[in-house]
Amino acid sequence: MTVFCLVELDGAAGEGRAVGGADVSLRAITLARELAGSSASSSFAPASAAASGTVGGLAAVVFGGLSADDLGLEVGSGLVAELAAYGVTDVYAVSGIDGYAPLAWARVLQWLLSESGNPGLHPASDELPHLVPHSSPDDSGRASQDQSAPRAPGISAHAVVAAGTERGNEVLAHLGAITDLPMAANCTQAVDNGGGAYAIVRQRWAGLLLEEAVLEAPVALLTVATDVVSPVPAETAAAVTVHEVAPSVDGSDLAVCAVETAVGAGGESLATARVVVGGGRGVGSADGFAPLEELAELLGGVVGVSRVVTSEGWRPHTQQVGQTGTKITPDLYLACGISGAIQHIAGCSGAKNIIAINTDPAAPMMTRADYAVIGNLHEVVPALVTALRERVDPMSRRQPG
Repeated sequence: MTVFCLVELDGAAGEGRAVGGADVSLRAITLARELAGSSASSSFAPASAAASGTVGGLAAVVFGGLSADDLGLEVGSGLVAELAAYGVTDVYAVSGIDGYAPLAWARVLQWLLSESGNPGLHPASDELPHLVPHSSPDDSGRASQDQSAPRAPGISAHAVVAAGTERGNEVLAHLGAITDLPMAANCTQAVDNGGGAYAIVRQRWAGLLLEEAVLEAPVALLTVATDVVSPVPAETAAAVTVHEVAPSVDGSDLAVCAVETAVGAGGESLATARVVVGGGRGVGSADGFAPLEELAELLGGVVGVSRVVTSEGWRPHTQQVGQTGTKITPDLYLACGISGAIQHIAGCSGAKNIIAINTDPAAPMMTRADYAVIGNLHEVVPALVTALRERVDPMSRRQPG
């Protein structure tokens, strides 16, 4: 049996920088791998699946029209190598869908779920996406072109997992509506008990409560809490087969489609960004965020805000970090002029490193930060921008005389 995992990207095709799996997706893959392992050890695992080697398989589904260079097929590194390190055995690289189209993405996942033994999830043959020949790594570690027939329907899938981001939750909600399958959001643990029963633990009430439940379904749809499960590579990297999927999507499935424009950090979402520059009441106004945006661009990150900023109408709610906003898990969170209400702390506690800039040394955010800068953000942030620009372009430094 196979567990599919929807992988969101850190970076996008054609940006001129390496494309990798977003941190939240690596966390989701970790849980998906554990779920696949529990399926392999289940007494309900069919003997035929075990004989074919399909028990406990882990497949990643990636949208975005990635090239061979983006995937790292020619050099044996990059996204595919990263996914292999996490135990992924199959990568489905989906092209032909521009931007983020949640219903179209769900339709592709529906096809990947389909099998002849489950006709309720098996689309008619004329509705199946067209699969082009796929690539797989050869003994040298490089990808080689597989001239055999593309993988046909018949995959024995028992779960689809995604990060608990806005995209992950939306796509799996669509998939649940299409297939009439139940979905559990913000899971922290999942075990296949066999017989279509999955023991799960999930967050409720914005993470204040953990609920133990049993999900009964032929295929489990799960999203993973973004701030609990740690991204842990597999003990041994897997051999990966890459399948290039070019679906023929109905126009009605593209009625809702977000075509993103690369701004600053390539249009990365707050939930998946590896660097977040946060601004609070201390920024002072909507115009005061210009230096923070510049700093975020230089660091390859995105801007986040506290609740008071959205209440004042300075920035949209989609940028809010916190219990009632987005929970973030970046490598670096730079909190500027944020006092640190407990709701905000709950949203940023998953950051690996927190740097706080505030004039009040007793502010809660300062006490929770790994590094604290006592000072005026309107002086500190421009100084950081200047220093970073000098590192990027040493000639921009003023010469004496």
